[in-house]
Amino acid sequence: QVQLVESGGGLVQAGGSLRLSCVASGRTFSSAAMGWFRQAPGKEREFLATISWSGVITHYADSVKGRFTISRDNAKNTVYLQMISLKPEDTAVYYCAARRTSTSSIMPIQYDYWGQGTQVTVSS
Repeated sequence: QVQLVESGGGLVQAGGSLRLSCVASGRTFSSAAMGWFRQAPGKEREFLATISWSGVITHYADSVKGRFTISRDNAKNTVYLQMISLKPEDTAVYYCAARRTSTSSIMPIQYDYWGQGTQVTVSS
């Protein structure tokens, strides 16, 4: 069983930066692909970034490419999302997710575990 806990969200002005962290507990983390998603009120959950078990393969949504960076430290059971040049449109609840397989995916349905979410609010 895997538990995920996000942190690092908050209120930031447009153009600012935040780094989100997701700490995982459980034996399967070291072999799990990880992803970050977000959901704004009234909108579907949106894929942001994913990273393979090895950390070698990453994929980003076009809307955040060049601004967000996903990374992981398996020794610390942690995945990160570094966000720069934040925009008001980035305001949402941000979730990390894990798969039992090392193969990454952009599809929420293929993730087995989810964190509780952390709120990111970007002011104009």
